[in-house]
Amino acid sequence: MSKHKIAKHKPIGPTNVHSYFVSSNPPTSFNPISIYPSIDETTFVGPFSSIIGDVTIDTDVFIGCNVTLRADEGTPFYIGSKTNIQDGVILHGLKNIKFTVNKKEYSIYIGKEVSIAHGAIVHGPCVIGDNTFVGFNAIVFNSIVEEGCYIDLAAIVTDGVRIPVNRYVPAGAIINTQEKANALEMLSQSNEEFAKEVIKSNVELSQAYSHL
Repeated sequence: MSKHKIAKHKPIGPTNVHSYFVSSNPPTSFNPISIYPSIDETTFVGPFSSIIGDVTIDTDVFIGCNVTLRADEGTPFYIGSKTNIQDGVILHGLKNIKFTVNKKEYSIYIGKEVSIAHGAIVHGPCVIGDNTFVGFNAIVFNSIVEEGCYIDLAAIVTDGVRIPVNRYVPAGAIINTQEKANALEMLSQSNEEFAKEVIKSNVELSQAYSHL
């Protein structure tokens, strides 16, 4: 018989305390107005995540653990409904450089039903269209990614390129000219289905975590 005993215990206090940091941006010479984030009540924000400044987050968004959404330099940010920002993702933007979406300027604009997978960096100015998947450790900077795209793991999209609708960026690719962007293959059905399943799972997770 084992000499080890299993200690029985009860949790002290509530077990669903989610420790995160939400704050207005500090006033600076280039961004003098402090704005507190606007986060829909249906959004889940995971532990140890930070949301700072003029960030608008729409309905049923999932923000994972250790995520940084820092609109203290480039601003504002927008995150559309049913989008998921997974563990370790960083969003930040350069000051005074923006893209226009629906007649409004944004440092970072992320559409609806977008997945930003673990460890990715999205740096403004940047637009990511609806139903797009950004893979593990990928980087998107100073670019427009149109809807329905799939950026595979560790790929880099940069230097002012515009990725056309429903294109696939291969794992590890560096897309830094418009010629490379235009030559990308169309998205496969398997990748499209995978991206849809990721959205479905994370919408459910957002709702499930919020009820713990």
